[in-house]
Amino acid sequence: MARTSQQLTGQASEDAALEHLLGQGLQLVERNFRCKVGELDLIMRDGAVLVFVEVRRRASKRFGGAAASITPAKQRRLIRAAQFYLLRYQPLPPCRFDVIAIDGGQLVWLRHVLEM
Repeated sequence: MARTSQQLTGQASEDAALEHLLGQGLQLVERNFRCKVGELDLIMRDGAVLVFVEVRRRASKRFGGAAASITPAKQRRLIRAAQFYLLRYQPLPPCRFDVIAIDGGQLVWLRHVLEM
């Protein structure tokens, strides 16, 4: 099935985010984890910490930018998807949520953006 230009842009954004995080010493655990309650773009490991990463891209910051596009409803879906993912762990590892915001080509890594 052919991918849309939006899907290709999303894929390129995730590729750029992954490359950046790998360059910062994080390790990839899983990419595009999907479950009935949501999706997690990247799951990384930063030492002992499991990091759930949401990747957002916007052409500009004109309407608040990439990070501002993560609505409260999206935040709830991210948390539920992470909780679903964590069902496989006993005991639970330390976790955090990060965002890679890409605005007009400028990548910013925001750490610890949500609490579970």
